[in-house]
Amino acid sequence: MSNKKIIVFIGPSLSVEDSSKILKADYRDPVKRNDILNAISENPDIIGIIDGVFHQSPAVSHKEILKAIEHGITVVGGSSMGALRAADLDDLGMKGVGYIYQQYANGTIESDDDVALIFTEDYMPLSEPYINIEYNFNHAEKENIISNNEKQALLSIAKSLYYPKRNYPIIIEKSELKSETKNKLKEFLKTAIDLKKEDAIEVLKYIKSLV
Repeated sequence: MSNKKIIVFIGPSLSVEDSSKILKADYRDPVKRNDILNAISENPDIIGIIDGVFHQSPAVSHKEILKAIEHGITVVGGSSMGALRAADLDDLGMKGVGYIYQQYANGTIESDDDVALIFTEDYMPLSEPYINIEYNFNHAEKENIISNNEKQALLSIAKSLYYPKRNYPIIIEKSELKSETKNKLKEFLKTAIDLKKEDAIEVLKYIKSLV
């Protein structure tokens, strides 16, 4: 049994209850400015960054993550804020994990708006991040539920919405899709993939492999 001290910052991407089934760790609220500095003083072996605040308060800085790495702490990121920071700092020692991290690392996506969402006080998502929307509409096109033109129109609507307002019902309602197509798409989206959740799981499994 490992006695390594692990701190993980998580929120809407995966519940602490589900996270704990994968990895025993000290789970904390989405990371914000100075949280990593405070964590360094506790001498953890590993820090996992999954969720973080974007607009509610200052975001976690690159400098404090680098300071943790300088202290010999393994810092792993993915899914949301963790993916953003890992894409910036992977050359400097931060480990990035997952699909979303790869998308940022290779420049396919650049805006933090693509992973932003709003959530309740107990971290239930109230909107859908753009990266999930794009991924699932791409799959809907592959399944011939929507055409390429229809997909582009839907994505344009999604992009035009302020991120707290983004969700599938609003996007579909604002579209000019035929009723039959709307119904098929709604049915398809009942099994939509949540990339942030999948990547959060991957981050936790990766950390578990280190201990």
